[in-house]
This record gives sequence, structure tokens and C-alpha cells, in this order.
Amino acid sequence: MSKRSPQRAGERIERVTGDCRDGRTLRRALLEEIARNVSFDAYAWLLCDPDTEVGCDPVADVPCAEELPKLIRLKYATATNRWTRMRLPVARLRDATHGNPEQSRVWRELLVAYDVLDIASVVFRDRFGCWAFLDLWRLGSGPPFTDRDADYLAAIAAPVTAALRRAQAETFHMACAEHAPEGPAVLMLAPDLRVTAQTPETEAYLRTLVPAAADRQPIPAGAYNVGAQLLAREEGVDSHPPRARVHLGSGVWLSLRAARIPASDDSDPAIAVTIEPTSSNERAGLFSVAHGLTRREAEIVAACARGTDTRSLARELFVSENTIQDHFKSIFAKTSTRTRRELLAIARG
Repeated sequence: MSKRSPQRAGERIERVTGDCRDGRTLRRALLEEIARNVSFDAYAWLLCDPDTEVGCDPVADVPCAEELPKLIRLKYATATNRWTRMRLPVARLRDATHGNPEQSRVWRELLVAYDVLDIASVVFRDRFGCWAFLDLWRLGSGPPFTDRDADYLAAIAAPVTAALRRAQAETFHMACAEHAPEGPAVLMLAPDLRVTAQTPETEAYLRTLVPAAADRQPIPAGAYNVGAQLLAREEGVDSHPPRARVHLGSGVWLSLRAARIPASDDSDPAIAVTIEPTSSNERAGLFSVAHGLTRREAEIVAACARGTDTRSLARELFVSENTIQDHFKSIFAKTSTRTRRELLAIARG
């Protein structure tokens, strides 16, 4: 298989992502390009809430799909090469464990049974947040991922991150056609993340979040992820809160949260996952980071949403009114808006 140089690899990724605006279409196109340079047998690519770093909206093809709750639970419970701990964009299981993959909990408790040889993990993070993580699997007795494979994946990490963030930003400019739940939808999960109950409204929204064939139950992958994060936090593996914001479709964003339901006996408490429309403030915060606004620009958007005028904004931030106007010019350019009214309508939904 021919390999492109790291410099040309980044240029190629930028060409591939140029026409992709939808996050799932983008990832599938990128996987085809990656496969031309790095061989793999299975994969799981999840977008993240940039603040909590909790995964949502998966694109995946893995041999253990029937054990998906267990896979996700163990992925979050494994410290080895966990995306929230990776200092570099790429890590390899065999390399990180010095040839002893049993050090990885997800490998020794699940993946060894599926003949997983090695895993190349990539985290897509920039100064605005963590946007996604990707696991590429090699199965069987072939060679593990090489230094050259890792170099290629590292070379494409930055342009792919930028493309993923742009795709998230694009969702805010879609005409709102989807309908969010009337009140929260709720799933009940057992401690092993199996679904034990759900409200009637839940299935329709799960089908939109993770489409499935009409004759199959939708897979509540987002609920599994926030539930797994709750367990990981309880076990001290990671401290991020068990919640994530995910794009439902057509500009509508939902928030998923996991919490324990106290049991009346000695059994392990169940986990409740709520799915509800993202609040205006949470949406505006995500809008700001997705569009690459600076901290000061995000503060101005938030203050504008509270109804603060230019003069009051200048006093509050200890700058001149002209400086506030300059900030708005930058905000309008980054968000493809022209007025404050348009800006707030898109940011707050």
C-alpha cells in the first residue's frame, strides 16, 4: 500500500473534507481516505461534547456489536490510551503497553475474545475543546500498527479536527425542521448499561440520533456513553461530568445526562439517562466554541443574549464602545452573520 508523506497527507485531507458538511458523511469520507494509507479491520469514531469530552453520535463497524453496552462501559473504564488522557494525538495499544495489551481493561475483558491484535487511538482536540475520538482495530495475527501508521494519523489529526469542528458549526445554520421531545425522554439502564425501561417518546428520538432499520430497535449509543462516563467517574477513572450535547438534526440540539436512581434494597442503583432539548445558554456556549470564538468574544455573545447593550458591555468589560464594535465585526465574520438579532437567533435557537 502506498503511503503519502505527512505534508501531502494533510493537504489530501483538506481536499476530502472540502465538500462535507454533515458530521457522519464527513467521517465516512475520511475513513475511506485513511484506509488508503493505514489498514484496519474495524473502527469506532465518536463525536464528543467539546466541554465534557463525552462521546456521542458514533460511526462504527466492530465485530462485537452485540456486546455494545459492555464495549462502551469498558472503553470508558480503561485508563490505557483513554482519549481524555492522551497528551499526543495518536497512541497505539501494543506500543503503550510494551507488548502487553492485557494491561488494558477493555482488551483483557472483551477484545481478546475477538482476536483484536492492536488498536490505534486518535483524539481530535484543539484549543476550543475535544471534538472526537477514533479507534482503529487490527484483528488476527498480522503486524501491529507501525511508527509510519502513527506518523500518518498524527499528520492528519489537526486538519481533521478543524473539519469536525466546522461540521459542528454548520449545524447551527440549518433550518430547524426537527421537533425536540415534549419534555425529557428517559431511559433506565442497569449497572451493566442494559436498557431496562424507557418512556414512549424515547424511541423516536433514538432513531433520529442513531438511525436503524425500521424493523430493528434503535441503539441508544448516546445513553450508553453518558452512562459509561457516570461509572468511570464513580470509579475515579475520569472526572468529567456524565453529560453530552448532540445534534439531533436540522439545527436541533439535545442534551443527555446520566444520574443514579437510589434503590430501595441492597441492589445496585439503576442509571437514569434523560434526553431533552439543549437550553439556550448551553447551545450558545457550544455555538461559540464551534465557531472558534475567543473567550472575550464568547463573553460578548453571552452578554448580548442577556440583553446587555453596547455601552453597558463596554463598562462591564472595561473597554471602549469602539472595541466592542470591533469584537462584533470579528464575531459576525466567524459566524457568517450580519446583525446581533441574526447572531442570537442562530446561537440560541
